[in-house]
Amino acid sequence: MKSVWQHYALNEHVLWLLEQFRQMLNECIRIGLAENMTSLKSLSLRTYKQLSGYEVMSCYKLCAISAATGILRNHRKMKRKNPKTKEPYAKRLRLTTCYGFKLRASCLFLPFKHKEPIKIPLNPHTLEVLSEPNIEVRSVTLTDEALTISYTHKVKLIEPRGLVALDRNLDNVAAAASDGTIVCHNLSEATQVKATYREVRSHFKRNDVRIQRRISGKYGHRQREKVQQILHHATKLIVEKAKERQFGITMEKLTGIRKLYRKGNWQGRSYRGRMNSWSYAELQRQIEYKARWEGLPVIYVPPHGTSSKCSICGQKMKPEENRILRCSSCGYTVDRDVNAARNILAAGRLRFGLAERAGEAMVQEPACAAILKVDARESNPRGN
Repeated sequence: MKSVWQHYALNEHVLWLLEQFRQMLNECIRIGLAENMTSLKSLSLRTYKQLSGYEVMSCYKLCAISAATGILRNHRKMKRKNPKTKEPYAKRLRLTTCYGFKLRASCLFLPFKHKEPIKIPLNPHTLEVLSEPNIEVRSVTLTDEALTISYTHKVKLIEPRGLVALDRNLDNVAAAASDGTIVCHNLSEATQVKATYREVRSHFKRNDVRIQRRISGKYGHRQREKVQQILHHATKLIVEKAKERQFGITMEKLTGIRKLYRKGNWQGRSYRGRMNSWSYAELQRQIEYKARWEGLPVIYVPPHGTSSKCSICGQKMKPEENRILRCSSCGYTVDRDVNAARNILAAGRLRFGLAERAGEAMVQEPACAAILKVDARESNPRGN
């Protein structure tokens, strides 16, 4: 699924509709919290009659209930982690609907009253995107500033001829492919952008918390825009190269990283700030949706031991200077990031069932040297 957005002229009818949707959403959230409901069916049966006082089309009531269900489920999940989590409340004007709207004559028609829809003109860019073949419009989201249209298309999953394994680090992404190529994408610019805005926030002098939050939110928005643009260029290049060679993509399933850099773990404040700003999940999200849009399969493998185990013999390696690792068993010397990418590649081959082509995993290695983690299935058919 992708989305395209544009600015539009806000009128009094759209503003009234946005406010009504916000009130209905808060009403559903209030009832769900009072009766501890997170199921769409139970919340619909309980709240639909309560929303009869709002003079809007029934499609908006159903969408408000659906949106409230997602908010309540997320609130319950967050409360399990932190019992002091505040109760959710919708403050911003926002409307999402997947029913009733129509796209005709270069305009979007939203249901407002009987045979009196709201007409919103679409700009040329939005029309060009939605005119692509095999496009299906799924939902429309309105705010007081912009209009967003989500769309999908059906694509046939490509049978991978090989794999591209990605190892995400703070300043770069190392990619190891089945054909032996190793490419490192530099992301140090994103790290520098985050460090700059972190330094700006540390010099705030105002005592008013509300003003601090507003200014911090402004700088945070600028930071996200710049970082996402940098990640977009890198992920676009990775997916394009994988599509050209019809390679699947495998990455590490990274969870719980934020717990490693908490206050009280005997780490410096600057170090914690730098590591907690690591946008590993955003890069994986962009790669996954871009790859699936092109029909490329994406899988995740466990991250345990990918950086410390030798990609040749599987023994634990010893760190040396400049992020270089050396294996005391086989004498193999390699960069830490490249070694991790090759280990991810080996694990991904087993998941994809490509172990019979394991000889392509290493670069400039003797053909007679077997890769134990990859060739285990061939050397021992019983798996013992």
